[in-house]
Amino acid sequence: MIAVRPATHDTVDQLLTLSEDMDRFYGATELDPFVLRRGQLHDALFSDLPAAHSLLAFDGETAVGFAAYSFLWPAVGLTRSLYLKELFVSQVHRRRGVGRALMDSVLDVARKHGCSRVEWTTESDNSAAQAFYKTFGVEPNGSKLFYRLEQ
Repeated sequence: MIAVRPATHDTVDQLLTLSEDMDRFYGATELDPFVLRRGQLHDALFSDLPAAHSLLAFDGETAVGFAAYSFLWPAVGLTRSLYLKELFVSQVHRRRGVGRALMDSVLDVARKHGCSRVEWTTESDNSAAQAFYKTFGVEPNGSKLFYRLEQ
């Protein structure tokens, strides 16, 4: 049974391990030292002004996936939207309902916070992610272009 719950101070190391798996999935070969990454993750989620929120999916006591999201404003009128930055499931736990449980939990968070939209992106060559998101009845929104300025 998959259980999804918010990340806490006690789950930072599990989330960090999953984020390292995600980075490797996207091609990273070298990662910053564990202590540095742990501090960055802790600051992003638990500082006085958090940059993001995260949900962890557990199979028993093992963290097997996570979703990271932030709220954006304004969306429609003066409502907010939830931006899903990452949804990642460890390789061995894919196709077992983990992604669905995380996505359902993200959508529940959006409803609870009165969000008028939930938005996300995926890599153009990640056909597995695109097929997964299509199961929610969502098609890519071609009306926007994505820009990135690296600093």
